[in-house]
Amino acid sequence: MPESAPEVPEERAAVRVGLYSLGLNVLLVFLKASLAWLSGSLAVAADAVHSLVDVVGSLVVLIGVVIARRRSGAFPYGLYKVENVVSVVVALLIFLAGYEIAREAVLGQSRVLVNVPIVLPGVAVAILLPYLFSRYEGRLAAETGSPSLKADSRHFGTDVLSSAVVFVAVLGDLLGLPLDRIGAGAVVIFILWSGWELLVDGMRVLLDASLGHETLEQVRAVLVADPSVAEVRSLVGRNSGRYRFIEMELVLRTHDLEKAHRVSERLERAIRERVARVDRVMIHYEPLHKDTWRWAIPLDESGERVSDHFGEAPQFALVDVRPSNHELSGREVLANPYRLVEKQKGIRVAEFLVAQGIDGLVVREALDGKGPAYVLGDAGVEVVRTEIQTLSDLLPELARR
Repeated sequence: MPESAPEVPEERAAVRVGLYSLGLNVLLVFLKASLAWLSGSLAVAADAVHSLVDVVGSLVVLIGVVIARRRSGAFPYGLYKVENVVSVVVALLIFLAGYEIAREAVLGQSRVLVNVPIVLPGVAVAILLPYLFSRYEGRLAAETGSPSLKADSRHFGTDVLSSAVVFVAVLGDLLGLPLDRIGAGAVVIFILWSGWELLVDGMRVLLDASLGHETLEQVRAVLVADPSVAEVRSLVGRNSGRYRFIEMELVLRTHDLEKAHRVSERLERAIRERVARVDRVMIHYEPLHKDTWRWAIPLDESGERVSDHFGEAPQFALVDVRPSNHELSGREVLANPYRLVEKQKGIRVAEFLVAQGIDGLVVREALDGKGPAYVLGDAGVEVVRTEIQTLSDLLPELARR
């Protein structure tokens, strides 16, 4: 049985506005049909037909918003793309509306209109109502990212234009000026342009075009800022309806599967906070394979004895070891820049060492449950306790690891 994904406030708002859209279009059909009957105007009658097409479009939009949340075994990723199908359908309806207006402008026969002073205010109302609703729906579409609401908002915009053409035609008849056909030709150009934009946007998603460069760069910024990420091998994303699916391949600075899982969860949370409307984040990761393993060892003032303290150690030895042949390939000593800091000394030292690209830390004191341990653990740094007191005795042990 298909199941609905949890409904969020913005989705409830989209359904509510879809119902409003349907009700407004039904009202416009009756209003324009009544005005056409009163005036005998073919232009008003054509506009009533246009609004009848809009009723069908609103029904499709409403169905799209509701069905988009449905999931089943056959559609485990949801039916979000239904909204983009809706966008394409509405774009085609816009083309149809343009065709109707163009046909009326070219082939319509002139008639003597009646009750024009009564009809003009009615046409003005038919312009004002969809204009106000289009602005309201457009703002909601921007907030929710719903392509179907965006499409419907633009469709109401074309309804405003077509009704404006009707208003000019009726007013022209009152003044003896045949302006309706010229105005209709101009409106058709706007209608076709709007429909083309919707069609292109909808087809891009249906064909799984990539997310925009700006969105992917936001995700990449989250990844490279995390100390546990050694390399971003690939990063791709696509839209599905208003939602986004993001997939990446990462190299993490850890061989511990449990730590790697925690890192991936942390990255997913950070991405969702940074990027709106993310439905799913797929993270494929593998451990970092290095030819050289870098160890950090806290030292006292002599530079020979291993310090009993981590954050207050005067200096740190950075020792590079080749795991393939257990050889020491490099060694340097760095002063501790945070030794005299009063607050969060250990955490700052840990962040300093992580920035040096260390893979392991050898200490004499226990760091479990302390701030530095979390910093080092998140960065995939292996922490090893030792009872060895001198660096010269410790180096052979590191070479053999």
